[in-house]
Amino acid sequence: MFDSLSSRLEGVFKKLKGHGKLTEKNVEEGLREVRMALLEADVHYRVAKKFIADVKARALGQEVMKSLTPGQQVVKIVNEELTRLMGESLEDLNLSGTRPVSVMLVGLQGSGKTTTSGKLAVYLKKKGKKPYLVPADVYRPAAIDQLKKLGGQIGVPVFPSETEMDPVEICDKARTAAQKAGCDVLLLDTAGRLHLDAELMAELVRIRDAVMPSDILLVADAMTGQDAVNISESFDKALDLGGVILSKMDGDARGGAALSIRAITGKPIKFIGVGEKLTQLEAFHPDRIASSILGMGDVLTLIEKAQSVMDEEKAVELEKKLRKSQFTLEDFKDQMVQIRKMGSLGDLIGMIPGMKTNKQFKNLDVDETELVRIEAIINSMTPHERSHHQVINGSRRKRIARGSGTQVQDVNRLLKNYTQVMKMIKKLNKGGIRGFGRGMLPF
Repeated sequence: MFDSLSSRLEGVFKKLKGHGKLTEKNVEEGLREVRMALLEADVHYRVAKKFIADVKARALGQEVMKSLTPGQQVVKIVNEELTRLMGESLEDLNLSGTRPVSVMLVGLQGSGKTTTSGKLAVYLKKKGKKPYLVPADVYRPAAIDQLKKLGGQIGVPVFPSETEMDPVEICDKARTAAQKAGCDVLLLDTAGRLHLDAELMAELVRIRDAVMPSDILLVADAMTGQDAVNISESFDKALDLGGVILSKMDGDARGGAALSIRAITGKPIKFIGVGEKLTQLEAFHPDRIASSILGMGDVLTLIEKAQSVMDEEKAVELEKKLRKSQFTLEDFKDQMVQIRKMGSLGDLIGMIPGMKTNKQFKNLDVDETELVRIEAIINSMTPHERSHHQVINGSRRKRIARGSGTQVQDVNRLLKNYTQVMKMIKKLNKGGIRGFGRGMLPF
């Protein structure tokens, strides 16, 4: 989402690092380019102006000018100021109050409120909460049906709203229903409009005053750039928002909204939607986003993703197999499946420090279908073949290719790669297997 901004900033910092000693002139020239990069990323002009002024004041200070590595010091300052701009630390949902508490989701039509409600329910379930979905958009029957369908998919109860009901009545009755169902968090999916109007705001104020939610979250489409900032201001003025969820951050969003909302409204971004799957809602960590923008990677998020999908017992078992060079094709497939659960390989590679700005990886096109093909090939093997790949002769290869809808060459390539991995494992075992991380693929 910040690729263009990252690329521009990389060029600026490369020039600054090239100067053995920085002067006021080359600092100003560099920051002028940074300002242009921010504006091109759709950052609000007032935010960009203040950001550059703050960086400049620090960059021309003693800590930089007398440093042995002034260019790197400027990058450090920019990283710290970007983090401060976006809120410095993670701000989670406010769930204080008598159970069940209510979290109200508001926003314009098409911003992704209903899907985000489902994603938030999944997030809360992982936190040990018992969410209850409430369709309060009676003007769009499809929204009610969609939320009921999502609730069924994720195993979360949904209030049986009808289009003839009053939205305030729905939210009020839902609280009683949630109590009976043993739920502790109501997620209110309210109505939106194509544009802001007094009627919409009046209805949202009525719902807020009736249920007294512990948190009110605006779901804003990151693709709308500066409009997302303006929309945030309008909703905050009417409802006093608790925070913002930026949806569709995996699209062609230039990132300006993420960098501007906190500075303009004073309200934190609490979550970002990074894909269409219901598991693809992430807490917003300003420090990690800043590091990612500057090409420093996001190792903490990568680790958290791994921990969320890796089975600790299986990881320990795999480590024992690796030490004994007993890594089978079945293990190969299991590890690949777990890594795929973490998200796209392209996104995972981008979280590794240096990869985003590395020329070899910057334009890397990761073919996710290759992983699907490998899994299909292994699934077409018998249990004995997966454990004893040596028995897979020519006729077996043809059968496996037919069963997986692939070519014999694909089967040959997989077996060749697997054999090379096994050779590498045996070599490492001779000198100690400590180079392998628990539960991760060794290639």
